[in-house]
Amino acid sequence: MKPSTRRPWPKALLFDLDDTLWPIAPVIVQAEQTLFAWLASNAPRVAERFTIDSLRQARLELLARRPEFQLDLGALRRAGLVAAFEQAGEDADKVELAMTEFFAARNAVIPYDDVLPGLLRLKGRVLIGSVTNGNADLQTIGLAHHFHVSVAAPSFGRAKPDAAIFHAACAALGVAPQDAVHVGDDLLLDVQGAQRAGLRAVWMNRTASRRHLEEGVRPDAIVANFDGLLDWLKREHA
Repeated sequence: MKPSTRRPWPKALLFDLDDTLWPIAPVIVQAEQTLFAWLASNAPRVAERFTIDSLRQARLELLARRPEFQLDLGALRRAGLVAAFEQAGEDADKVELAMTEFFAARNAVIPYDDVLPGLLRLKGRVLIGSVTNGNADLQTIGLAHHFHVSVAAPSFGRAKPDAAIFHAACAALGVAPQDAVHVGDDLLLDVQGAQRAGLRAVWMNRTASRRHLEEGVRPDAIVANFDGLLDWLKREHA
């Protein structure tokens, strides 16, 4: 009889957040519109001098001059607003109120339909963590209770694909990298980054992309949703 090639279940699953658990582009568009409406009411000189697009262009120019902001896009946005307020002659003390407005809208995400049922099905089977380069707030979103650990680049100080951020999440969960699986939508940051850090990596490919062939990246599994992830876990693991 052929011996089983199935391996033990991973001890931990780590998840990327934006575009893995929810779509982020429409949320950012709405958040920027919400922020600009707030500016029109509360900092009218900024709204008169700038548009959403010109504020974005100014942020890109600031990022080009100070690439360290790539680690914390929230800090980049805050710095961009400070500069815009100063140029428009507005009270820069209002920037924190503007950022509060933006972050509230930025965290108004709607998880994909499969996410909550999938997290509930994983409960008790594995430790669950998140590793993100973004500034989503799981507490505000209402999903924090599903995660044992959350590591975010802006507060950690290193970003995916740096192995350190994956290792930090594993250490916080008390598991070795080889006993963890990372799940994410970005082939280079999530899949290649996790694999180079010694984890297995699942590509959450919700769009049926074939980009992995172009990039030469070989995920340990490719799934379209949590159902596919759970099927892979049950099929490949004892």
